[in-house]
Amino acid sequence: MKRRDFMKTAAVGSLGVLSVSLTARAAQAEKRPNIVFALADDWGWPHAGAYGDPVVKTPNFDNIAKEGVLFTNAYISSPSCTPCRNALLTGQYHWRLGPGASLWSTLDPKTPTYPLQLKAAGYEIGSWRKSWGPGRLSGWKDHPAGTPHKKGFNGFLADRDKNKPFCFFFGTSDPHRGYAKGSGAKSGMDLSKIKLFECFPDSPEVRGDVADYYYEVQRWDRDVGKAIAKLKEIGELENTIIVMTGDHGMPFPRCKANLYDSGARVPLAIRWGANIKKPGRTVDDFVSFCDIGPTFLDAAGAEIPKVMTGKSLVSLLESEKEGILEPKKREFTMFGKERHCPGQEGDLSGYPCRAIRIHGYLYIRNFKPDLWPSGTPNWEKAGKYGAWLADCDNGPTKSYICDNKDKDAAVKKSWDLCFAKRPAEELYDCKKDPEQLNNVAADPKYAEIKKTLAAKLMENLKLTGDPRVIGGGDKFDEYPYLGGFPSHPDARKKKKKK
Repeated sequence: MKRRDFMKTAAVGSLGVLSVSLTARAAQAEKRPNIVFALADDWGWPHAGAYGDPVVKTPNFDNIAKEGVLFTNAYISSPSCTPCRNALLTGQYHWRLGPGASLWSTLDPKTPTYPLQLKAAGYEIGSWRKSWGPGRLSGWKDHPAGTPHKKGFNGFLADRDKNKPFCFFFGTSDPHRGYAKGSGAKSGMDLSKIKLFECFPDSPEVRGDVADYYYEVQRWDRDVGKAIAKLKEIGELENTIIVMTGDHGMPFPRCKANLYDSGARVPLAIRWGANIKKPGRTVDDFVSFCDIGPTFLDAAGAEIPKVMTGKSLVSLLESEKEGILEPKKREFTMFGKERHCPGQEGDLSGYPCRAIRIHGYLYIRNFKPDLWPSGTPNWEKAGKYGAWLADCDNGPTKSYICDNKDKDAAVKKSWDLCFAKRPAEELYDCKKDPEQLNNVAADPKYAEIKKTLAAKLMENLKLTGDPRVIGGGDKFDEYPYLGGFPSHPDARKKKKKK
């Protein structure tokens, strides 16, 4: 019997059509997999040994890939913490979630989440450290990611009902800023070997900043290693699905809160004991964070709510093939952004944009190109006084680019790529331009592919009920914003003088 058919054949319906003894049902339930979802905060692709990064050390992620499946084209729904996690938990694109489409927001308690679906199906659920959010939950009887456990993963395992399978959200705040400056270099990293994104200026300050980010990635990897060791110790490793990934790109310019691969593409490896019949495979199909919840429900034999737009990955995990396995089903993925931080001038609006990614091309539609893509640099005019390029976290790389853009042509180019206004349409030939730096949307040679991708994006946004396409999109900017924002270093000084 397939796992996905378990609940259909084992559950007793309201009319009593099927009759299954409690003993038989318990025996079947024992075969259902445990689930550990390990999610880093601001860990982006391709910063792992398994993807060929020459500096950062991620032995536990690499081992999950070796004993399971490594995904090369995993994308989030939105490169921003709260909407990304909302999409992950609900199995729906963030633009379907009202106020939940933005950072520092909320989530409608009527929305089904995979942990609570699994709880209803007989799972023990829990979470630790950062799971849902940031934001404010109201009206929820149970936490949407599973009740946070004060004693962490080990405490959850000790306290759980051992007659039930479990699902645990293993979170962290690593490698979110701030960093201990110089921690990467002090740990022994060779900064000269760091492969910088081409949008960054090559300077000791930037290399040191990336090394400090790597330092926290490595700490996160060790945490996951401890969790895996605990699963092995209690004899649950082989019956546990372990997913290790990050919620979007690194907290650097043109990464986090951007729709390029540096912001929207994430590391993803999945281990599932003997259910991975050919471990060490690499899968190149496009997969979305919206697919995670349906995958867990499918593997557990639980019902997948119809509102979930994601598609289960179980068939990819069970296959013995490599490369592109389901070309028609997974020929593209979509993602986008609403308000990350309220960093525009004069009001609290965000920078609405959507993207479609296929093999070879990235197409981006910027709905309001007159706005600043990362928030205004004119912080004294910002809707929230002091908000300074607020969609980009403050740090040495951001400061270096801003401080030197008028002194160095190369740095000015970095500033333009990271912070300058963008046209309504962007198109990138990812084979010729893998880091997506050269916008060819206006090039006649690419007119046909641009037209095709634009139509495909709009068609699928409409099918999934995106208010930016079907109407009512400006409502996203009217929802309350419940958090802070990156401010200019001089903002506090001037505010005190007033």
